[in-house]
Amino acid sequence: MMMDFTTGSFSSTLYQGDCFDVLRTLPDNSVDLIVTSPPYADQRKSTYGGIHPDHYVEWFTPTAVELLRVLKPTGTFILNIKEKVVNGERHTYVLQLILRMREVGWLWTEEFMWHKKNSHPGKWPNRFRDNWERLLQFNKEKQFAMYQDAVMVPMGKWAESRLRNLSETDKRRDNSRVGSGFGKNVSKWVGRDMAYPSNVLHMATETSNKNHSAAFPLELPSWFIKLFTGAGDLVLDPFMGQGTSCVAATQLQRSSIGIELNEEYYGLACANVDNAFKQSPTYGQPSLFSVLNESQGLTE
Repeated sequence: MMMDFTTGSFSSTLYQGDCFDVLRTLPDNSVDLIVTSPPYADQRKSTYGGIHPDHYVEWFTPTAVELLRVLKPTGTFILNIKEKVVNGERHTYVLQLILRMREVGWLWTEEFMWHKKNSHPGKWPNRFRDNWERLLQFNKEKQFAMYQDAVMVPMGKWAESRLRNLSETDKRRDNSRVGSGFGKNVSKWVGRDMAYPSNVLHMATETSNKNHSAAFPLELPSWFIKLFTGAGDLVLDPFMGQGTSCVAATQLQRSSIGIELNEEYYGLACANVDNAFKQSPTYGQPSLFSVLNESQGLTE
């Protein structure tokens, strides 16, 4: 099953089916950004069957190979995934998956942390509640598209106090005392209103997708779409759930492809993306495809 949405210069195509099967139909080097959150190990058994952590790497590897094939050399893959406690200790399936991804050709470029700033408290006999999740960045090449200015944040109160009275050290490059090769020149931040963020993303867990058991907030894929794509680029979510990544792409005027196995969630994703398109400033404008076909006497 497939549904297309098109307006202006961007579009969204949603597939209902197994992501591995659908991915095999997509062309090589065609996607600018993959951002997704697959079912975690032993989670979502009622909707996706659940994958035991001992078998997770084996289960995900064929999909990882297909994702590598469809991503452009300048593209990025963001994988939201989380460890699981088994028999009183952290299972290593996420670490094993990172190693396998590297074996099949991925570069493990960076790691972001999603701090769930409104997560409710919890306690177990030997641990506290996790308040964060991993966002692993993989790439095909060391040089990839990245638009850092698009995610800059206000300097904040740090600048008011830290930059008021600069020391002599602050006015020149101060190399690290541990010999790491890194250094800083604090004076360069004088007069600036915006700064680059860290790799820790402080985002609330609220989401409008109340009917999905593992939906992430719209702000999360939006942040990565702004960082790693330009207008009109193509975003792929092979485990789209209710379509949050595709909605974010639509709002930012990027094209998107979403794949969802569960038929109920697929229907909700189509409704959510359709609503996002109707709210788009370019809604109702003919697509480039339509204009070209009309000029050639063709129809979609």
